[in-house]
Amino acid sequence: MKEKEKELTFEENLEKLESIVKDLESGNTPLDEAIDKFNEAIKIAKLCDDKLKKAEKAVSQILKEDGTLEDFKPEVE
Repeated sequence: MKEKEKELTFEENLEKLESIVKDLESGNTPLDEAIDKFNEAIKIAKLCDDKLKKAEKAVSQILKEDGTLEDFKPEVE
């Protein structure tokens, strides 16, 4: 049975994405390998985007006195 892979942190995924971009920008990557790296980069970018959206949603909520969460709506004067 295959052991479940460790989920990388946002920062680890971002570093991996930056490394792939540098490799692709170098122009020294064979086409087939570049396509594979591009596809991997797209998956990593989606994971990072999903984590950012989840974090954004979490910080845009406030905890009410009764313990429930509610969307933060600043008062406009």
